[in-house]
Amino acid sequence: MLRLENLTIGYRQKNNRKTVATAITAQVLPGELTCLIGPNGAGKSTLLRTLSAFQPPLAGDILIDQLPGNPRSVTTLTDRQLSRLIGVVLTGKPDVQNMTVEELVALGRSPYTGFFGRLTKADKDIVNDSIAMVGIPHLATRMVHTLSDGERQKMMIAKALAQQTPVILLDEPTAFLDYPSKADMLQLLRRLAHQAGKTILLSTHDMELALQTADRLWLMLPAQPVAIGTPRQLADDGSLAAFLNRPGLLFNPQTLTIHVTAPQEA
Repeated sequence: MLRLENLTIGYRQKNNRKTVATAITAQVLPGELTCLIGPNGAGKSTLLRTLSAFQPPLAGDILIDQLPGNPRSVTTLTDRQLSRLIGVVLTGKPDVQNMTVEELVALGRSPYTGFFGRLTKADKDIVNDSIAMVGIPHLATRMVHTLSDGERQKMMIAKALAQQTPVILLDEPTAFLDYPSKADMLQLLRRLAHQAGKTILLSTHDMELALQTADRLWLMLPAQPVAIGTPRQLADDGSLAAFLNRPGLLFNPQTLTIHVTAPQEA
């Protein structure tokens, strides 16, 4: 489990600091798919970078419960320890040439073997199992630069699975994908959470898919506390309507659907 305790996120700039969000207290639970939603500029990517230890929090703490009753602060862990606990899948496309899918996924084993370490049979089995879990064993020998966007995203998730981390954080994993591929990606991540017991948190702008697949939503709005709950809970308490409703857009809390309304004639 990943726990945020009174977390403040933002940036330090010389003698000043820019605060993006404050007093975030929340839990990302194992076996659940949690979707982080909200408008551009609300701090979703900043939060994910902070949880990934790519940048320090301004205040508060991030705890990971690797063992019951033995929480560890993410800020006290070494890079090697973090790489065995938290897997990260970013939006950017990997700029890789002359490497196969299998070879790139095998880099997920580097926390255990070292970057230039030799893979054991057990390591190779984990790599192959990870590739199979995301449904791309037929791509194992393909060169990375020949993959489609959807295939590349599945490969990067397989790499995170090969790390065997209990927590996986993803920044816009459905970016660059067509709609069927977006749905396939979120369904895949939901299965991994439910069947493999992973703690998965992802940011997304694909609201309707998030409403249909997420076990839990974190709604970030500028200068407001993070609203946390199931899609049904955030629909019933008005949080989703407050975010989504505007001229030309209408959220239906009964059906958890979003409708584009016709513009009014002048």
